[in-house]
Amino acid sequence: MNKTKTLVPITPGLSRRTFLHSLGALVLTACGGGGGSAGEAAVSRSAVSAKATVNAASLVLPSAATGEASVTTSGAFVHPGLLHTQADFDRMAQKVAAQTQPWYEGFQAMAGNSHTRLSWSPRPVTVVYRGGSYPQNYPQLYGDIAAAYACALYWKVTGNTAYADKAVQIMNAWSSTLQSISGDTNADLAAGIYGYEFAIVGEIMRSYSGLTAANLSAFQSMMANIFYPINIDFLNRHNNTDITHYWANWDLCNTASIMAIGVLTDDRAMFNEAVDYFVSGLGNGAIAQAVYYLHPGYLGQWQESGRDQGHNTLGIALGGAICEMAWNQGVDLYGYDNNRFLAGAEYVAKANLKQSDGTFLTVPYESYANVDVTQPGFSTASQGTLRPIWALVYNHYVNRKGLAAPWSEAFALSMQPEGGSGTYDNSSGGYDQFGYGTLTFTRDPVTPAAAPSGVTAWPAAGQVVLSWWGVANGTSYNVKRSATSGGPYTTIASGITDPLTYTDSPASGTWYYVVSATTASGEGANSSEVAAVTAVQLHTYLTFDEASSTTAADATGNGHTGTLNGGASRTAGKAGNAVLLDGSSGYVSLPNDIVEDVSDFTIAAWVFRNSASTKQWERVFDFGSGTGRYMMLTPDSNGGAVRFSITLNGSHNERQVNGTAPLPSGQWTHVAVTLSGTTLTLYVNGSQVGQTTGAAFTPWRLGPTAQNWIGRSQFSGDPYFNGAIDEFRIYRGALPAAQVAALAQG
Repeated sequence: MNKTKTLVPITPGLSRRTFLHSLGALVLTACGGGGGSAGEAAVSRSAVSAKATVNAASLVLPSAATGEASVTTSGAFVHPGLLHTQADFDRMAQKVAAQTQPWYEGFQAMAGNSHTRLSWSPRPVTVVYRGGSYPQNYPQLYGDIAAAYACALYWKVTGNTAYADKAVQIMNAWSSTLQSISGDTNADLAAGIYGYEFAIVGEIMRSYSGLTAANLSAFQSMMANIFYPINIDFLNRHNNTDITHYWANWDLCNTASIMAIGVLTDDRAMFNEAVDYFVSGLGNGAIAQAVYYLHPGYLGQWQESGRDQGHNTLGIALGGAICEMAWNQGVDLYGYDNNRFLAGAEYVAKANLKQSDGTFLTVPYESYANVDVTQPGFSTASQGTLRPIWALVYNHYVNRKGLAAPWSEAFALSMQPEGGSGTYDNSSGGYDQFGYGTLTFTRDPVTPAAAPSGVTAWPAAGQVVLSWWGVANGTSYNVKRSATSGGPYTTIASGITDPLTYTDSPASGTWYYVVSATTASGEGANSSEVAAVTAVQLHTYLTFDEASSTTAADATGNGHTGTLNGGASRTAGKAGNAVLLDGSSGYVSLPNDIVEDVSDFTIAAWVFRNSASTKQWERVFDFGSGTGRYMMLTPDSNGGAVRFSITLNGSHNERQVNGTAPLPSGQWTHVAVTLSGTTLTLYVNGSQVGQTTGAAFTPWRLGPTAQNWIGRSQFSGDPYFNGAIDEFRIYRGALPAAQVAALAQG
């Protein structure tokens, strides 16, 4: 892989907000249980609980500079507890002993692999090189790791200690020899991919009596002192490049390595670093960036979809390993953000499956750009890549959780029995993951989920786009609507199969939706209710009319109170008082996640720019979680005009609408921006000055935002606003041009 540059544990519908704002979220508890939660008002994400199975300690979620939240877990680790627990090994052994299919067939594939042999001779080196002008000896490392894993697995399934001794021999050979990992930047890949794999081997073997305490300690030391420093340095610095430069897999493999080494060495802080990065990291391996764009029906476009499918499928391999390792330690990253990882897996699986006529299935695509490239379309390079990764995804979501994952399931079943390392040519990732998923991950199915889950209903240009997660035994789905919360509901669509989405066109108002599944036994229960507002509705209104005080009341009664910070004070405004910002430290902060439940919108304000300071890149407002995810309005961009922009992965991929000139100074000016569907429109003094179509980013896609500011930028080098702002309004829905003009009449 070379560089070209609410509180609901274990819930299928776990939103980022639930995770970040609920003590104990994402932690599996021994008792499990809990009921479903009602949908949020106006625009909602439902959550449905499920039974928990693994003990874990509580999570503490303090605030962090990323705008998300740091994750802190505590308590003893489960051992063995990376890709496989002892319960998993017991299941494998029982199924293989009984020659039960498909486990036995999977075992035969593993036993017949060239790495599963007692004659294997380790080939350790003092320095592993990957990349650069050095001798490329890293295949010696990944080959030995593949052999050690296969032998460890064979021992756990059969009890044959000769294979355990072989795995220990390989571990000891490397821990007594390896001194460093080097090369060019590809050394970061070596430390990540082979780091997480080798740590898994050590975790399996730690209970074997033939591995002495001294030898285990030496192996742990190698992982912590040689692999981990490279892993964490990469995540912290990215070799001093732009944060969007490295593809998701670079982050993911290093995150997986940190997580695996943390468990192996009983280092809770290390484990937490990995969980935290997956949830809220700045790079492309954090799940919000890795699953770059959610299409209707929860097809989650993976970050490398416009690059090639070999790397795209590797992302599922690495993300799946991270989710399974975390799950086995009681943290549900699988379910985080309404099963966002599943959305990515389903997209990648569907995109790489062939139809009966030999052609590939098609998937939607949203243009992607980073510091190096712009990728306007889905890449068919290496399409159809086979990686032994799908059994893990299918068995977690379908057989462990009872959800529907039709494309991951189809891929998994088509590859049974999944082979392992070396089964597929290296261009298809023969050594980037272990494989053998038919043996290791297949499990008897649970009772299917009782009802669809994770339902969302997002208004867009007068329509409502619904998506949901299906149930394992569902054959089709029904959408129902009511004008009253709780029903009665009228069925407005039925027989929906793929994708699981429906676009409604109701009258203006507030509408309530549920979804049910049809199974072989008939219609099932309704999902949790979600609501959508198709009428324009005032969401936040700051008049700044207080005589003093550091708070600015929200006149809507919605509690979106502003807080004056730094050099912010009051002055005479366009109507009553206004907030005066000094251009140095003054700004107004708004509550966290201020627009997380907003789709179409209008944001409007009166703006007075002081003539003494009319710098470029000041902000009227900037809502986000840092320089990667934000929506902002600047009175003067580097193009010399007022600009609104919104992005999901930094300034290189903004969706923009630009005016024709900067906002004037020395006078009150009304400015407004609206989004209707995918059309952004910019107004100055009630007149349209710019419009952009095809802008597919909406505020809710930003996810959790803790840096929601009037007068301040996400970028620390940008100037603070110098002047006054009054009558700051946020609406759900796009105001018509005539109503924007009416606001501008003052």
